Formats: sequence, C-alpha cells, structure tokens
Amino acid sequence: MRQLLAGLCLWLACALVQAEVVKVRAFDDIIDSGVLKVAMYENFPPYSFMADGKPRGVDFELAQKLASELGLKVEVLWVRPDETLDDDLRNFIWKGHYLRPNVLADVMMRVPYDREFSYKQNELGELINELVVMFGPYQRERWQSAYDDRRLEELSSVAVFRYHPVGVEVESVPSFYLSSVFNGSIAKMLHHYPTAQAAFAAMQAGEVDATMAMRGEIDWMLGQANDSHLKAAQNAYPNMGKQVWELGMAVHESNRQLAYALEGELEGLIKAGTVETIYEGYGLQYELPELYQVQLGEN
Repeated sequence: MRQLLAGLCLWLACALVQAEVVKVRAFDDIIDSGVLKVAMYENFPPYSFMADGKPRGVDFELAQKLASELGLKVEVLWVRPDETLDDDLRNFIWKGHYLRPNVLADVMMRVPYDREFSYKQNELGELINELVVMFGPYQRERWQSAYDDRRLEELSSVAVFRYHPVGVEVESVPSFYLSSVFNGSIAKMLHHYPTAQAAFAAMQAGEVDATMAMRGEIDWMLGQANDSHLKAAQNAYPNMGKQVWELGMAVHESNRQLAYALEGELEGLIKAGTVETIYEGYGLQYELPELYQVQLGEN
C-alpha cells in the first residue's frame, strides 16, 4: 500500500509540474530568442538523423532554410515515435511528455497534411488534435518496392511475392498490406525486421528477394548501396487504399502566426527550386504537393 501511495503521489507531482511548466512560446518570443525549436524523428534517414555528430536529412535542412529566412537558428528536439502520431503531437506540440514536462517544440516536421487526419474524432465525437494546426505541405510521399534482379527478374506486380520472399518493417503499412492482399497468399513469404533499413540489408544479404518501404527511404538506401543489381520497381499496389500522401508541419493552435510565417517562406523556397535541390542532394525523387502543382502548372 505504501508503494501504491508513493507511486500515486509521484504521478500527481509530475502532473502538477507539467501543468505549471509547459508553455507554448509566442511568435515574438521565438523571434527574440533567435532559436526555432523543431521536433524531428530521430534515426530516420534520409529525413532526419545524426551523421558524424551532426543532424542531417532533408527535414533538417529544410528546417534550417526556413529558420534562416526568419533570422533564426534551429534547435532540434529528437522524437522517438510513440504508439500513434496523435501521441507524438501531444508529447511535442501541445502538452508535453510526462518524462519531459517542460519540453515543447515550436514546430514539428513530417506531419500528414490531410483534412481527414486533422479532423479525426475520438469515440465521444471530440477532435483528437484540436490543439494542433497542420500546415505547409512540402512533399508528396508514396510507397515503393525494390528488388534484386539476380533473384527476381522483374517486379511488375506485388503478386510475384507469392513466390519470392519479401522483407518489411514490422507493424508497418507494407506489412499489413502484403499480409492481407490477394487473400493473404503473400503472408507466408513475409519476413519482418525492426526497421526498413534492416529489411533492405536483408535483401542485400540474400535473405529476401525484395523489400517495400516509403519511396524516400528506398531512394536513399539504393543510393547508399550503389549496386546496379538492386532496383526500384515500377508497380502498383491494388486494394491498398491511400498510396500517396502529403507531408507538412504542425504547430500549437495558439501559434498560427508562426505557421503563417513559415508557410510564406516555404512557398518561396518551393517556387525557387530550393526544396527540390535539398531532396536531390540526398538522391531522392521530389514530388510537389498538389497545392504547388496547381500554382506552378505541373501535373
């Protein structure tokens, strides 16, 4: 009983500290500080990761460009993914994590720019992310397969995975998709790995003949491997649902002024080709968000 009471007291103390300490920085305070606190997913190449003791990745470099346009420097707050994106937004944008009650980011990168997600409700009909503003689409992402042509002549359809082993990240969209498509006939050929990088390494080692992940990850890993036998596939994903989505940023709903400022700078960087150049620097294909496809007259 003493341990239970002690634990309860500790939990209450943490909750009180969190309620007192967590505070969203106003736009003027951010400008005065000279620092923009940006939340990014850690160990997530090619988007955000550490190399030679320094932050790298397309999200980091884009954040640097945006901050520089506002006369600011970037302070990275590394995010370890929680169970859901809703949890990540809560922990870094509007509430804070109970283990880090005084840490909030000014802006978070790589957040879906999706109306359905923005207005998602809980079982009581309440908006789950009502304290978050999602804005500034800067990239379109999609799913991509890669294969080794020494073991798989071509990959024109995922149906070939019924006869060839394929590696995927555990509990990922590719895992759920490939285990259920074609009445589950691919499931027996699925090999699961802790990360997309591990699945790709398994393909390099000959454990599997192919892999599937986000296109940016596949582009990056193919470039790093520099092996002419490892190729990106040209195939569709029948009955998958959402195969293409847009990514942007998120701020606390009270900080729309920061969102407007970042969005204005982002538009200039996209139209100038700066964002595309950042992606090309990491060997990635860059696809404009729909908003800018219309503005720039691209299909």
